[in-house]
Amino acid sequence: MVQCEMCGAETSQPKTVKVEGAELDVCDDCADFGTEVKTQQSSSTSTKYSTGSSGSSSSSSSSKASGSGGGGGSSRRRSDMFDDMDEIAQDYDDRIRRAREQKGLSQSELADELNEKASLVRKLERGDTLPSDRMQSKLEKFLGISLKAGGSSDDEKEWKSDSAGTTQTLGDVVKRKD
Repeated sequence: MVQCEMCGAETSQPKTVKVEGAELDVCDDCADFGTEVKTQQSSSTSTKYSTGSSGSSSSSSSSKASGSGGGGGSSRRRSDMFDDMDEIAQDYDDRIRRAREQKGLSQSELADELNEKASLVRKLERGDTLPSDRMQSKLEKFLGISLKAGGSSDDEKEWKSDSAGTTQTLGDVVKRKD
């Protein structure tokens, strides 16, 4: 038995369908979601996931499908690109402005020092735009500041519950605009 690559149901006769450009082996119920692809059968088992002999390909494909489902006993979460990214501080605009003023520079002078446009510096100080990674490193190096969010800030204190034994809900935090 093979697992359907869409819903995970066990199926003995999977159909190969094309869904959004990807070819998937699916059960009869999920075959309606795509266009059936006619494949030539060169052996008794599919070699789509084969890494070696054709006799073990059906067992390796079913183990791959069940292992990637997320409930396979391991509680480790997959990492993604956002895990490696530093979060920019919410008050980055104030940090840039204060550091520029401490150096005694105007916005256009800072832009000249960084070899950037003065309009970009104005937008950054107003909070209209986020600095690119390259611009962030330029600003941090030249102004001697950090634009990364870190430590315990006032924002984190705002999320702490006032009552000792209860948990906070979204309704406790959201301010409606009525």
